[in-house]
Amino acid sequence: MSATSSAAPGPAGPAGVVPATTSVRLRAMSRALFIRLGVLPFFLVAALVVFGLASDNFLTVDNLVNVARQSVYLVLVSLGQMMVLITGGFDLAVGATVALTSVVSALVMASLGTVLPDAVAPVIALGALAGFAAAALVGLANGAGVAWFGVSPFIMTLGVSSVAAGGSLFLTGGVPVSGLPPQFADLFGFGRWLGIPVPVLVAAVAIAVIWVIMTRTRTGAHLYAVGGNIKAAKLSAINTRRTLIVAYVLCALIAALTGLLLTARVESGEANLGGTIALESIAACVIAGVSLRGGIGRVETVVLGAFFIVLVQNGMNLAQIGSYLQMVLLGGLLILAVIFDQLRYRMMMGA
Repeated sequence: MSATSSAAPGPAGPAGVVPATTSVRLRAMSRALFIRLGVLPFFLVAALVVFGLASDNFLTVDNLVNVARQSVYLVLVSLGQMMVLITGGFDLAVGATVALTSVVSALVMASLGTVLPDAVAPVIALGALAGFAAAALVGLANGAGVAWFGVSPFIMTLGVSSVAAGGSLFLTGGVPVSGLPPQFADLFGFGRWLGIPVPVLVAAVAIAVIWVIMTRTRTGAHLYAVGGNIKAAKLSAINTRRTLIVAYVLCALIAALTGLLLTARVESGEANLGGTIALESIAACVIAGVSLRGGIGRVETVVLGAFFIVLVQNGMNLAQIGSYLQMVLLGGLLILAVIFDQLRYRMMMGA
């Protein structure tokens, strides 16, 4: 009888089971969220808590709106970087592409502006086209090297980055290019339409176009297929070389758009624009769950990942953390993101 009594569950039994069940469910939900979205939700919550406690101004509406406006440029470059990462590569030349676009477009605008002072719209359009053409050449060189000659994306894009950066400095002598039409900065740098900054509107349109490309077109499907398994993609009659070239050219063109917006913002052509944007764009993508192995990535999470990077930078500024230490922390954040990407991949593979 005593044995039966001891075996029966007492009042403490069910009470002890409920927390354990809740804990298991929370772990399962966290695991599913981590596998689906990566480490971004956890990093975002941590940043909001830490910097919210460090500064009273961090979570104000004005500051968050300011962060959204500042994140436009990184969002655009990160979306281009995402396309290349999905194919299994990456582009270290995006920063140099931003600078080259800025210099080339500014030189053309400044030169034509002196010849055609009254033709403001054609001058701006021709300058922008020149910048896009220079960026397309950079993307074409990257894509051809990777797709046709089998050069490692790291070596190819690093070499092209050096060429593009050197070309920007050669064209300007390291001196900013001035004399741009003031209407260019007034519209694309500081203009507003319906109360919304024009750069934000441009970024919104670009985000929508890239989302359509990646989710509703054959090009997007081919990018995912090449990154998922390039041999299987070949067997499926996908032109893998053309797909890789398209990825790098699109990445460069998006970087060119960023360069034009930044040029309008600073009102001059600068050879030092985009110095750290390559590292930041890769960090934004990896934190957003884009796999370094290719085949995995979503437009909406990359947008949030880029916003997170700028949010962290803003929080460190408000917390009065020095710029040198900020570089250390951002580098550490990238390392952590890569480590978590490895862990996420093992979870997805069931290891």
